[in-house]
Amino acid sequence: MISVGDRIPSVDITLVRPKEEETLKADQLFAGKRVVLFGLPGAFTPTCSASHLPGFVVLADEFKARGVDMVACLSVNDHFVMRAWGEQQNAEAITLLADIRALLSQALGLAVDIPGLGGVRSQRYAMIIDDGVVTKLNVEKPQKFEVSDAETMLAALSS
Repeated sequence: MISVGDRIPSVDITLVRPKEEETLKADQLFAGKRVVLFGLPGAFTPTCSASHLPGFVVLADEFKARGVDMVACLSVNDHFVMRAWGEQQNAEAITLLADIRALLSQALGLAVDIPGLGGVRSQRYAMIIDDGVVTKLNVEKPQKFEVSDAETMLAALSS
C-alpha cells in the first residue's frame, strides 16, 4: 500500500468533465498541485452518496481557502456513471476521476475485491498530495466511515 512520502504512480486515470473526459497519467494530474484525493467503493452507493461525496461538496470552498488546488473523488466506475453521479450530487467543485479498470486503485495498493459490487473496487480512503507526494493518508477499516470524511481532512490541513 502507498505510504506517506511515496509518489503517486504514473498510471492512467480518466478525468471526467461535464461534456467530455480525458485520460491522463495520475502523476501528471497531481504534479505541481496540492490535492485532497478521496477514494470510495462506488458512485450511487449509500455511504458514498449520502455522506462521503456530499461532505466534500459542502466544504469545497474551505479546502480552496486552505490552499488546496484540487479536491478529487476517485471511484472504480466508468466516466458515464461518474458524470451522472456528479450531476446528481451537484459536485461541480469536485474533480471526478473514473478509475475505469482500477489501475490507480491497484497501483496505490488500495483496491479491494467486493463481489457484491461487481468485483475490484477502491477502498474508502482520503489523502493529501503535495506536488505528487502523499503527505497524509487515512484508510478506512472495512465497512467504516470515520477517518476519510471531509471534516477530518480539513482538520488535517490545519495540523
